[in-house]
Amino acid sequence: MSIQDTATKQYVSEAEVFADAFNYLIYDGEQVIKPEQLTDMDTTQYVIPYHEDEKGKPEAAQKYRDTLKTLAVKTDDRYTYLVLGIENQSHVHYAMPVRNMLYDAMQLEKQVRDLASQHRKEGKNGTSEEYLSGMKKEDRLSPVITLVINFGDKKWDGPLTFHEMLTEQPEEVLALLPDYKVFLIDPMSMESEDFDKLHSSLREVLHCIKVQKDKQEMRELLQTDDRFARLDRDAAMVIRTMTNTKFKIDDHSEVVNM
Repeated sequence: MSIQDTATKQYVSEAEVFADAFNYLIYDGEQVIKPEQLTDMDTTQYVIPYHEDEKGKPEAAQKYRDTLKTLAVKTDDRYTYLVLGIENQSHVHYAMPVRNMLYDAMQLEKQVRDLASQHRKEGKNGTSEEYLSGMKKEDRLSPVITLVINFGDKKWDGPLTFHEMLTEQPEEVLALLPDYKVFLIDPMSMESEDFDKLHSSLREVLHCIKVQKDKQEMRELLQTDDRFARLDRDAAMVIRTMTNTKFKIDDHSEVVNM
């Protein structure tokens, strides 16, 4: 794993930053999701397809998510349970719709396996249909939402939907193919008012990434925004790593003055 991947993964796994990113995506910056409502999940995902390899054994696939958390949030006297994941990108990924679609499907398949395992342990096999699927008729899955954050210095120009990746097809065919959308935070496409919708240090990180190629704009940003005088260490590390900006980070301090 590169130093860029390590720095961004460690940073985004912080509950405050993770919650801030999804509040930006889902609630337009309103602070609905609280850090304490998030629980870390194992980012290793397995799936066993319904076929065997050349040796006659089930062929398992294994993938690693960057960051994965469960969310339990109460809104309007009801609880919402979600599985939220963030994928950090330092470069544009032109197959992102298929990649995220696979990640989400693997997580949903894991939920089905977990339900089946629970029912077996409880001795509740149910009807023949329920035994076949491993799920009871009343079982429900938690939605999975994956967010991509572009930490690179290039504006995202890759496809953001599955349909965009397909060869040209008539509308009648496209109507039969479920689309899949990539949810993206791309600082290169953000306006000043968009950064103000972020409340954690993610605001400063993404703003620096956007202006990194303009030294004058970077200088003005650092001099006029006093939040850069007390930036948390992990955020400063991401800025230095991703923008190649030269400034000192004291090994013994949790706050950095850029």
